[in-house]
Amino acid sequence: MPERKALLEGTKILVVDDDMRNVFALTTALESYQVEVIFAENGKDGIAVLQGNPDIDLVIMDIMMSEMDGFETIRVIRQLPEFQSVPIIALTAKAMKNDRKECIEAGASEYISKPVNLDRLFSIIRVWLYR
Repeated sequence: MPERKALLEGTKILVVDDDMRNVFALTTALESYQVEVIFAENGKDGIAVLQGNPDIDLVIMDIMMSEMDGFETIRVIRQLPEFQSVPIIALTAKAMKNDRKECIEAGASEYISKPVNLDRLFSIIRVWLYR
């Protein structure tokens, strides 16, 4: 387990979610792995934060947000040349049959449903950071 934590130490992850309970839970879990967490509470802010922090290693994106949903936000991020390859993990509470397909088509690297299984999330993060 310590070597798994070491793999994430020092990485910078952007969490985009409008539910502060989710942000708190994800931030607490990520920081326990020595990850630097930055957050934005909607898609529009997420894009601005990403552009202001080009060294972000990975994005965790909620899909169901007001103002600008995760699908639209991911599409905009993928149009920005410097962020076309940044890994984006989409989160959704709906867990409908076509959610994964829609997320991938929008440009997400991977998809996970809520409630988030942290072991699965960390496994996905490691896969995408070390591809």
